[in-house]
Formats: sequence, C-alpha cells, structure tokens
Amino acid sequence: MKKGIHPEYRPVVFQDPSCDFAILTRSTIKTNETIQWEDGNTYPLAKLEISSGSHPFFTGKQKLVDSAGRVEKFKRKYSKKS
Repeated sequence: MKKGIHPEYRPVVFQDPSCDFAILTRSTIKTNETIQWEDGNTYPLAKLEISSGSHPFFTGKQKLVDSAGRVEKFKRKYSKKS
C-alpha cells in the first residue's frame, strides 16, 4: 500500500441520541466531536439519526401509517369512470 493516501482507520463511537444507544467500533469517518467511553478513554463521536436501537424492524414497534386512507385515495383516483 502507498503511504499517506488512505484515511486513518481508528476506533469511533456511533451514538443514536434518540434512544441512548451507542456502539464502539472502528471506522474512517471524520468527526469533530469526542466522547468519553466506558473504559475511560476518549474516542471520536459520530451521531446517528437511526440505529438498530431505534429502527422499527429491530425494536418491533411499527408506527401505524394511514394506509387505508392512501388506498382509498388511490382507488378514487384510478378507478374506471363509467
């Protein structure tokens, strides 16, 4: 590998503030924020909007969407006019 052309691969904390979920992993993401982790070390922090801690597929909590209203609107719009 050539020296100086690859991004730094380092430990980074990814945090989802909406559900207080955080995971320490390795990444090349660039960030200006830092956080003190459970082991006492300070790591770069990347905030997420959605994670496995808040995604409906993983939590089993689906948000109910007004699908009946959308279906009726579709039927009205594309039904045959006689």
